[in-house]
Amino acid sequence: MNKSIKIAAYICRYLLAATFLFSGFVKAVDPLGTTYKIEDYLTAFGSFFEFFVPIAFPLSMMLIAFEFVLGFNLLFGISLKKTGRLVLLLLSFMTPLTLYIAIKNPVSDCGCFGDALVISNWQTFWKNVVLISMAIFFVWKGGFMRPFVATPTRFLLELFAIFFLFALMLHCYFHLPIFDFRPYSIGTHIPDKMVLPENAKQDVYETIFVYEKDGVEKEFPFDGVNMPDVDSTWTFVTQKSTLLQKGDVAPIHDFSIDVENQGDLTEAVLNDNGYTFLLVSGKLENATLRKSFEINDIYDYAKANGYKFYCLNSSLERDQEDYRDETGAEYPFATTDYITLKTIVRSNPGLVLLKGGTVLNKWHYNDLPKFEEPLENSELGQVKDVNNTKVLIVVLVLLFAPAFILVAFDKTIRKIYNLIKNRKNEKKDCSR
Repeated sequence: MNKSIKIAAYICRYLLAATFLFSGFVKAVDPLGTTYKIEDYLTAFGSFFEFFVPIAFPLSMMLIAFEFVLGFNLLFGISLKKTGRLVLLLLSFMTPLTLYIAIKNPVSDCGCFGDALVISNWQTFWKNVVLISMAIFFVWKGGFMRPFVATPTRFLLELFAIFFLFALMLHCYFHLPIFDFRPYSIGTHIPDKMVLPENAKQDVYETIFVYEKDGVEKEFPFDGVNMPDVDSTWTFVTQKSTLLQKGDVAPIHDFSIDVENQGDLTEAVLNDNGYTFLLVSGKLENATLRKSFEINDIYDYAKANGYKFYCLNSSLERDQEDYRDETGAEYPFATTDYITLKTIVRSNPGLVLLKGGTVLNKWHYNDLPKFEEPLENSELGQVKDVNNTKVLIVVLVLLFAPAFILVAFDKTIRKIYNLIKNRKNEKKDCSR
């Protein structure tokens, strides 16, 4: 086979491996985010698909695992023929699906790289066109490639990849994601994310004025500056505006705190130089209640130290009352957009600490700290130090160190496997 063909096949293989590993990994660190995106898809596609919404979480875990293991197999040369065909099969389904999504636009973005890299629906489609082209070439010309480890080692590698990924997903589900790609990450000054830069693209509209004369209506286009040139014999009827091109949207554009009996306190909270606790629950009726006593203690602590405390939720009034009855909550409730609440923190409920509009820290309900001394004298009152580089290095070591150890001991694993196999065969021979 031509050397250049071989090189091209290897390039396709490793680019596919990198893409699937990256896509699976960024989804695995935020399994709830992937679940929300799948729910959006199922809801957008109609009544039949809405039947699967209750199982969106296990579906998302299976999809993430499938994607990640395909990339892992391509990287380590595990079952290359079968893996290549599965990649091609997956892309053969996803490419026409993303074309339909790009045309119909049922969801704003595909979520193929989670919140780590948000691309448009058309960009997603063309990305898949490139990937399926590479997959076709790899399946067609990659048959010469041979695994560099024996069958038992390949089995252990694949088993390890599955174990690693599910451990990562479960950790990020029962705690917060180890990487926060959303606009409410720790250290974010929320007001800064609520405004667009001066060079941001604005919405482009086509505006048409409709006038009537002698019983006949006529449309006059409006250029945005000069009014239509019509005389006084024309009577204005209506105005039509059509969005031609969507402009940029601020990363945070729907954050609000509408407190019962107090009104909109968004500006007051964001401009307050004191500490504010936000208990965040998308739906109170779905919230975990076993931490209610701890949350009530944190509210008592905030009240004793003069800190504000609000429960942000999107539930109906009767659900709020049920929650109060079940938990004994005495803190004030505030209404906030449901999608915003799910974006702020991946926990129901979750706790957020603000000061001067800056996110100082966030906690999953499984990780609520014990507040004792005033925040002014505590590390809990400071912006949490988040070192994403360090976390990434640790995760990569946990993934690749055991994998490379298995590869390094391939010969030993092979000998052990053959020894066990031979002993089984000897026992079978003796029993005859």
